[in-house]
Amino acid sequence: MLNIFKKNYQFSIFLIFYFFIGSYLSIVNGITSDEYHQQLNWEVHQSAIISFFKNGNYDILLNHGDRYQGVAFNLITQPFSIVFNKFVSNLNDLSAYGGWLVSKHIAIFLTFTISGIFFYLLSYKITNNLFFALISSSLYLLYPYFFGHAQFNEKDIPFLSFWIINTYISLTIVESLFLEEKVSINKILLLSFLTAFLIGIRTVGLLICLQYLLSIIILFNIKKIDINNFIKKYWKMFLIFIIPLFIFIYILNPIFWHNPLVEPINSISVMSKYWNELCTLTFGTCMNSLNLPASYYFIWLFFKLPILVIVGILLFPFVEKKIFNNTPASMYYLTLLLSFFLILFIFILKNVAVYDELRHVLFLVPMIFLIGLVNLYYFNKKLFISLGSVVFFFFLIENFFLYPYQYTWLNSFAKFTNIQKNFEIDYWGISNKNITKKIVQYAEENSINKDTCVYGDIFAKEFLTKKNFTCFKTYSQLDAAKEDTLFAYKNLRNVKRSDPKDCKLIWNETYKYSFYKKKNKCRNSLVL
Repeated sequence: MLNIFKKNYQFSIFLIFYFFIGSYLSIVNGITSDEYHQQLNWEVHQSAIISFFKNGNYDILLNHGDRYQGVAFNLITQPFSIVFNKFVSNLNDLSAYGGWLVSKHIAIFLTFTISGIFFYLLSYKITNNLFFALISSSLYLLYPYFFGHAQFNEKDIPFLSFWIINTYISLTIVESLFLEEKVSINKILLLSFLTAFLIGIRTVGLLICLQYLLSIIILFNIKKIDINNFIKKYWKMFLIFIIPLFIFIYILNPIFWHNPLVEPINSISVMSKYWNELCTLTFGTCMNSLNLPASYYFIWLFFKLPILVIVGILLFPFVEKKIFNNTPASMYYLTLLLSFFLILFIFILKNVAVYDELRHVLFLVPMIFLIGLVNLYYFNKKLFISLGSVVFFFFLIENFFLYPYQYTWLNSFAKFTNIQKNFEIDYWGISNKNITKKIVQYAEENSINKDTCVYGDIFAKEFLTKKNFTCFKTYSQLDAAKEDTLFAYKNLRNVKRSDPKDCKLIWNETYKYSFYKKKNKCRNSLVL
């Protein structure tokens, strides 16, 4: 692995700049509701674990509504919060709690950066070309949709990242079987732990075991392996993987401790039909999370994937003979391709509750992203290099102008539509930081008392307490408001709520896509 990076030092230099710039951008960003809920979920689990070891009771977890939400990634984020919370709090004039939440952004971005290394390695394994690996992994890391999410998305980005890491490690093990090389026990144990860790982030991580099985089946077909001989030869290796896997899953999921046979099934059942019933605006149609048509996934993929990747996918019939050559590279490619469609089919077949465009299947996007780039590379290497270089600079420009709303990114096909009326583009509310800046500015310019209540999301106080504001209420409390003067910022997702009476609009937080005339509104607007 190290030899590959020595030969391609440009990528190492790129990664260093990428990490430090991205980390800084992440800690000067806003706070999302997910971060509050993830922190609360961790605190409930932490209290339950302490109670469990003290008196054998953890009813606090059993009675918790989100008890099946995985907390494994908090084992990484909490140390970052301990180390960086004061620095981040002072940097942003945040409350101590706000500094704690935003500090976790560094861990999220670091994890995504590391996933870029494994994406690079996968790219090299499939093409055996360092320049392709450099371009493809750079596009992956700069893809505005990913880059934006990587600055704050505490659930989906870590899950995506560890899925890529596990995919690479598992495929190198299968490659060793292909080449009839000795497989390191340490590597098997590492994969066992990381697989359990993935499941500890989200229960749907169990599906990666299906991907492992798929790669073994592909190995059988390419090498014409007799299954009985294979089992006789490698049964110990599978036990070394499976037994620690169950132990690690049990340890990393405290909700399983009291009933390890029933609770995993409950977890799958509950999380696949998650109670948060929402409607996601999809190409002009409001699609319900608990009853999604199959078209939902393909519409969002069509408008979220870079056009370069979509073109590459369409080139598959022209390059399949170059790729399917019974080599380890073709095994890597087939595993990614078939896993993407198989898992997507399972989501559709089981009618899994999905909302907020692609966030719940975000982990599948790198697979089809790489497949599209590989297809284009094998179709015409010079064309790939030319177009890849253009897209590289295009992504840089998009990230610059869209910041901090890169997560709303849509490709140029979407720009032929009225984006605001056709797509759910901002469901995170990261604009709360900029909105609170406007509150401070307006209050100071107009000599408004800072005891004036601010109605908005639960994070207004994290940005405003150090500015001496004292009254904070949720937007839902606005109907009962009796104050003559108040600030309110409105969640645009809940469009059925009217603006407060006798109020004036102070600010609409907006952003603009390149080559698109209209400005798009963010989740929050401010009125007085």
